[in-house]
Amino acid sequence: MPSLQEQLESVLRDVVSVESESDGALTVHHDGTFASLRVVNIAEDLDLVSLTQIVAWDLPLTKKISDQVAKQAHDSNFGSVSLVEKVSDKAAQRNSGKGASKTADVMLRYNFPAAGLGDAALRTLILLVLDSGAQMRRALTA
Repeated sequence: MPSLQEQLESVLRDVVSVESESDGALTVHHDGTFASLRVVNIAEDLDLVSLTQIVAWDLPLTKKISDQVAKQAHDSNFGSVSLVEKVSDKAAQRNSGKGASKTADVMLRYNFPAAGLGDAALRTLILLVLDSGAQMRRALTA
């Protein structure tokens, strides 16, 4: 019987671009986004799939974007949505964030127990989460 990691890779290969990373994670690309998936054992016979999807990056950090991300987080059916603020490279070089243009990345994180899920159920759940992130990307970058 294949491990959950092997099952994960097998069920995704046919539907998305999958790269196996040296640390055991899988990187998948879906509809303009990319995600890292890894299997995490948290107790005996309890394995989680941990999915972190980069939904959008280098968005201008404005009130409008912050409000849109908050709405997406509220409306999301899967996991948690976070806005990660960044200060521009030029501002960092000046060692001052005052008046600097700021950008942000948006991430979707979702963890779920996956032991015992059949191939179709596992694939469907992951694709639902990935598509949710892709829909957020379209809403935030339109």
